[in-house]
Amino acid sequence: MPRAFIDVTMPAVSASIEKMSTPQTTAESAKPAGDTSFFGHPKMLASLFSVEMWERFSFYGMQGILLYYMYFTAEQGGLSIDQGLAAGLVGAYGGGVYLSTILGAWLADRLFGSEKVLFGSAIMIMAGHIALALLPGIPGLIAGLVLVGIGSGGLKANATALVGSLYGEKDERRDAGFSIFYMGINIGGLIGPLVTGWLQTSYGFHVGFGAAAVGMAIGLVIYSLGRKRLPEEAHRVPNPLPAKDRTKYGLIFLAILIVVAVLLGTGLVNANNLASSMAYAAIGAAVIYLFLIFRSPLVTGVERKRVIAFIPLFIASAGFWALFQQQFTFIAVYSQEKLDRNLFGWEMPAAWVQSINPVFIIIFAGVMAALWTKLGSKQPSSPLKFSAGLLIMGLAFLAFIPLAGEDKTPLLALVGILFMFTLAELFLSPIGLSVSTKLAPQAFHTQMVALFFLSVSLGTTLAGILAGLYNPEDELPYFLGIGGVAVVLAVGLAAASPAIKKLMGGVR
Repeated sequence: MPRAFIDVTMPAVSASIEKMSTPQTTAESAKPAGDTSFFGHPKMLASLFSVEMWERFSFYGMQGILLYYMYFTAEQGGLSIDQGLAAGLVGAYGGGVYLSTILGAWLADRLFGSEKVLFGSAIMIMAGHIALALLPGIPGLIAGLVLVGIGSGGLKANATALVGSLYGEKDERRDAGFSIFYMGINIGGLIGPLVTGWLQTSYGFHVGFGAAAVGMAIGLVIYSLGRKRLPEEAHRVPNPLPAKDRTKYGLIFLAILIVVAVLLGTGLVNANNLASSMAYAAIGAAVIYLFLIFRSPLVTGVERKRVIAFIPLFIASAGFWALFQQQFTFIAVYSQEKLDRNLFGWEMPAAWVQSINPVFIIIFAGVMAALWTKLGSKQPSSPLKFSAGLLIMGLAFLAFIPLAGEDKTPLLALVGILFMFTLAELFLSPIGLSVSTKLAPQAFHTQMVALFFLSVSLGTTLAGILAGLYNPEDELPYFLGIGGVAVVLAVGLAAASPAIKKLMGGVR
C-alpha cells in the first residue's frame, strides 16, 4: 500500500497542477495570513487534520483485519473464502480505490467542488464501515468494500486540495501546514490497526469494523462543525461542466454502469477473475491515456520524448507497488501463520504488524527529504531513484529466504524487512509523483498524474494476485521468484537510465 506518504502527496500534486491550469484571482493569491489559532495555522487545518486522521484510522484499521475476515473459518468469525482468492480480492479492492481517486478528482473539478465531494465521500466511508460491522456474510462485505473504496477515492482526491486552499500563494506557512496534515495521516495509519486488531482478537471482526465506523464518524462530526469556515475557493468548481455537456457525460456514465452490470450479471467478471479484470482495466486506461497524449496536436516533439521516458518508469512503479502492497496480502498471511508474535507471554494481534511502516515513515520521511535537499544537483536522477526503490524492494523479499522453513520468524526480523519496505517507498513514491509532473506535456498535466495513479492501481491489484501464489509449505520459490524479478528489473532500469535521461530532455 502506498502508505501514508503517498496518501498525502498524490492529492497535493493534483492540487498544484490544478493551480497551474486555473487562473488565480488576486484575492486568492493574497489570502490573509492572520488566522493563527491552530499552532500558528488556520483553525480549519485542525478540522481537516482530524477528518483525514480518522479516515486513515478507519481505512487502515479496516484493511488491517480485512483479509483475515475473508479467509478465516466461520468458527473463527470469518467468511471461509479460499485464502488465495481472498488475497486477490483484497488486491482488487485496493486497485479499485486508486482508480476511484480519478473519479473523485473529476467530480470535484467539473461538478461539485472539493468540499462537497470530501463531505459526501466521508459519509460514504462511514456507511461502508457500518455495513461491514452490521451486515453479515458476503452481502455485507460487498456493500462495505464498494462504499469504502469509492469514498476513500473521493476523499484522497480532495482533502489535501482543501488544505492548500487555506493558504495564500506566498504564505510561508504552507509547507509546515502540510507537514502537520501529514502527521495526522500517519497517526491514523499507526493507531487504526492497533485498535481494530485488538478488538478483532478480543471481541470479533464486526466489533473491529464498528470501531472503524466510529472513528470515521468522529472525524466527520469535527469536520462538519467547521466546514462553513473554509475559504470560498474550497467551494468553487474549478472547471465547471457546461450544461450542454451534462447529458452527454451522464449517458457515458450510465453506459459504463450498464457494461459493468452486464459483466457481473453474466459472470464474465466474477470473484475468481475480479483481480485480473481490475489489472486489465488499469492497463487499458493507461494505454488510452498514452494514445490520446501521443495523438494530440498540442504535444510537441520534445514532450513526446518525455512521455516515452515515463513508460519504463510506469512499469517500474507498477512492479514496485506489486511488492510493496503485499503488506495487506502476503505479509498479513505471513504475520498470522508464520510470525512469532509472543511478547513476554502475550501474543500480539497479527494486524498490529500493519502499524510498523507508519512508524518508520514518521521517523525517516523528513530525513530523506533533507538528504535530497542537501545533495541538490548532485542527487541521483529520477530513473536511478526508481531503480534503487525497486532494488531495495526485491532485496526485502530475498531477505525472507533465510527465514523460510518450519520455524517461526522472529518479530525483529520482520521489523527489519519492513524497514526496507519503507526505505524503498521513500526512494520511489514521492519521486514518482514529482517526475510525473516534470515529464507531463503542458496540455496534459492531470493525465500524467492519472497515469501514476494507474501504476499504483495496477501494482496494488497485482499484489493480491501474487499473494495468491504464496504457499507456506514451499516458501522459497515465492521469495526467490518475486525478489529476483524485482532485482533484475531494477538492474535493467539502472542500465537504461542514461537513455531514459536523454529522452527526458533536461528533466532530472
